[in-house]
Amino acid sequence: MKEVKIESTLYVFENLDELPEEISLLMQQAVKARENAYAPYSKFHVGAALLLDNGEVITGNNQENASYPSGLCAERTAIYYAGSQYPEAKVLRMVISAASKRQTTITPIPPCGACRQAISEYEEKQESPIEIYFMGEKGKIVKSNSLANLLPLVFDKSVL
Repeated sequence: MKEVKIESTLYVFENLDELPEEISLLMQQAVKARENAYAPYSKFHVGAALLLDNGEVITGNNQENASYPSGLCAERTAIYYAGSQYPEAKVLRMVISAASKRQTTITPIPPCGACRQAISEYEEKQESPIEIYFMGEKGKIVKSNSLANLLPLVFDKSVL
């Protein structure tokens, strides 16, 4: 047997004031998108904003459904829209903000597993990493230089 150690590097900003201005402005768009989320069941609102290499900013928010698997997360809503409307554009960064209507969310909320898999597909498609910043309603913000830090053992086309 051989032990394999996997490490990820993440960066933590204490608050929005520590972010570079361009990231802060993008996060503001994610927060605005979060406010328009449709989450009557979980009361957990998520907003995402993507910056594309053509300068376009795409936003998305979670959309729930009484048939729970039929809903869609903010990250996938945004990245799929970007892929359908700007198929040749690369996603440079994704920022995510999440807030519960039940309590204040101060823990940075990363993408769920399904969203990580979808984002990894776009990193592979565009052959370049996507910077990901994520936060709760307020407080610390975490940055990953690539989805590979959040999903190191990715399932991709190489195994098909």
